[in-house]
Amino acid sequence: MRRTLSHHLPAQIGTTVRIAGWVHRRRLLKSVAFLIVRDAAGLAQVVVTDPAVRAELEKLPEETVVEVTATVTANDTAPAGVELTDPTVRPLGPPAVPPPFDLYRPALTASLPTQLDNAPTALRHPTRSAALRISAAAVAGFRAALDSHDFVEIHTPKVVSSATESGANVFALDWFGGPAYLAQSPQFYKQLMVGVFERVYEVGPVFRAEPHDTVRHLAQYTSLDAELGFVVDHRDVMRVLRDTVAGMLGAVGERAGGALATLGVTPPRVPAEIPAVHFTEALTIAGAPADEPDLAPAHERALGEWARREHGSDFLFVTGYPMAKRPFYTHPDPARPAYSNGFDLLFRGLELVTGGQRLHRHADYLAALAARGEPVEPYAGYLDAFRHGMPPHGGFAIGLERFVARLVGAANIREVTAFPRDLHRLTP
Repeated sequence: MRRTLSHHLPAQIGTTVRIAGWVHRRRLLKSVAFLIVRDAAGLAQVVVTDPAVRAELEKLPEETVVEVTATVTANDTAPAGVELTDPTVRPLGPPAVPPPFDLYRPALTASLPTQLDNAPTALRHPTRSAALRISAAAVAGFRAALDSHDFVEIHTPKVVSSATESGANVFALDWFGGPAYLAQSPQFYKQLMVGVFERVYEVGPVFRAEPHDTVRHLAQYTSLDAELGFVVDHRDVMRVLRDTVAGMLGAVGERAGGALATLGVTPPRVPAEIPAVHFTEALTIAGAPADEPDLAPAHERALGEWARREHGSDFLFVTGYPMAKRPFYTHPDPARPAYSNGFDLLFRGLELVTGGQRLHRHADYLAALAARGEPVEPYAGYLDAFRHGMPPHGGFAIGLERFVARLVGAANIREVTAFPRDLHRLTP
């Protein structure tokens, strides 16, 4: 008999089925016992009236892996409107050692550090696994949206020879006796691949050795990167980003509806055209000094509230960040060279995406590096491609965990990360 997952049980009323999963909870009443079995698809309720089966059930603590063969019976009060009756229960392993928290309760009551210390079992809780299902659906939506725009998925090195992509700290490692570094982003490589495919994207880990100890930063996270050629300016990139975010949220609704329901989350609507303000206007809206070089978290929150109030939008583009705060490869605004053709996308008052138009002429790169007093040699392999012809191009990067955390309203990004890596945590 083939195994049946819990969400297929409503279609099997009146038949005998075999399910398997974890003992989620036992309720041992005087005349009847209830066994709740959890599998990847959800929960199934098993009704036990046979004294012999009940005696065996009493020996199986929560999280023991079991197999149940029983008849599917309609019951409107049971999960999904069905329950399993006349069961045979067989353990598929030894009795489990209960974890240090109850997984059958609606919410995990353990502190976040305790959950992270015991991540392999804490992630079994429906609320924790729901966030990961949403994450998986978002990645599927990211890929599907860009595939529909003729992008090609690429895979770039995560170990590089020099720490030159940005000013952020990097993790050094030994590479066969020589120095190497974990990649901070696929930025250089995705630009180079525009010269091959014109439109590319990547889903992969990036590493930032910045000593942040906040609820919004990780030392390793998943970056959703895209780069496209033959753009007029950064606004072409913003349009693709808008469609990509809409595709991600659409996929979450289609593929992770149960997870959204578990967390009580309704995905926001992405406007046909996301409102945009220039950096100088953003400072005014946020009540920041006119000479402020960047937006602080408090400014971003104020802008998020303004976008919601004035435009009914959870999303807001801030364009034209000062060139001094953007990487050397950023294209300046031709009309206002002190400002960039770069942007951030704020999601509910938090920076979610950074992107913009890049330089594409070799001479412009040499001038940009010289203006910043940086040598050309460390960038030689990267710059060489621009000698051989590159189109105007731009791109963006979305932090996956930050996207999911903001979507589900998590207070800490670690709540939606399976095995977070940060300033203090390298296990499990």
